Amino acid sequence: MKAMPAVKPKNPNFSSGPCAKHPGFTLNSLAGAPLGRSHRSKLGKAKLYESIRRTKEILEIPEDYLVGIVPASDTGAFEMAMWNLLGQRPVDVIYFESFGKAWANDILNQLKLREVNVFAADYGKFPDISGVNFDHDVVFTWNGTTSGVKVPNGDFIPADRQGLTLCDATSAVFAMEIPWEKLDATTFSWQKVLGGEAAHGMLVLSPRAVQRLESYTPPWPIPKIFTLTKKGKLTRDLFQGSTINTPSLLCNEDYLAALDWAESVGGLQGLIRRSRSNLEAVEQFVARHDWISFLAEDPAIRSNTSVCLKVDLPSDKLKQLIQLLEDHGAAYDIAAYREAPEGLRFWCGSTVEREDLEIALQWLEWAYHQVKE
Repeated sequence: MKAMPAVKPKNPNFSSGPCAKHPGFTLNSLAGAPLGRSHRSKLGKAKLYESIRRTKEILEIPEDYLVGIVPASDTGAFEMAMWNLLGQRPVDVIYFESFGKAWANDILNQLKLREVNVFAADYGKFPDISGVNFDHDVVFTWNGTTSGVKVPNGDFIPADRQGLTLCDATSAVFAMEIPWEKLDATTFSWQKVLGGEAAHGMLVLSPRAVQRLESYTPPWPIPKIFTLTKKGKLTRDLFQGSTINTPSLLCNEDYLAALDWAESVGGLQGLIRRSRSNLEAVEQFVARHDWISFLAEDPAIRSNTSVCLKVDLPSDKLKQLIQLLEDHGAAYDIAAYREAPEGLRFWCGSTVEREDLEIALQWLEWAYHQVKE
């Protein structure tokens, strides 16, 4: 029987969303929030625009791209992109996990588009995308939060594409290299890689996406909460700090604090290094034990944020293991996504300290032997 570890992680939060707060976070970080002030006041708009400006700067988003804060987290942002941009051309959908599958379902059954091609793979795999036609609009997730699979790179997207690319990048942005010039509408949320608070989405639009918005009107009604244009022109105030509905200035302050921390660890490249280092820690652990393996067997497509693992245990024993780690305060919220194959999912994004992860993995080894015997 392996001995119980002597120490516990300082932060045992390994949830894949909302993710761990950045190291050093305290509620005092939010003291500058303009609570009780209108989000349309000069101060409120300035705070919101600061989030937009600094996001664009840290992520190295091209100058001629637009960044805006929109309602309802990444889900709202991506639905907004689909409802406003799709319908002019046939659509090719790539999915390899549950959220990408949900976007395919919305395209087929809510927007009811007729010319749709689906390129799908099961959890842990990446689909054959050799037949994707970039004369069509192409919809995909960059990182499968529920499958531990990521797009290996943007080489498959041609620079001279005729259609638009719509990318849900919520568990990739701030942790992976994103080729912005290959993407036309990209979305993410605050509560993923930087561990911000929930309910706010970010929408990034290329000039090609703006041109589509100002030259094409979808045949379906657009709800107010999704509205991006007025009288055939893009509502550019949305990308200057004016939001469609009331945002939380407290959550915005939290995001600004996370951006401060991001800059303190070396900006984008520092964040990417931290996440990759965390994945390396898991890879080293898996290499030493024959009872655990990656759901994504191919390292080229293996996520460095939402790391999904298979454990050689029956279902009841696996549940005991997860509960044992929670009871001891060693690792919280590490069960695989409810629709994914049974297993574990450790968030390895940049706000997670490698030392905490390594300690949690020691506890995982201990818990495995406890429930197995």
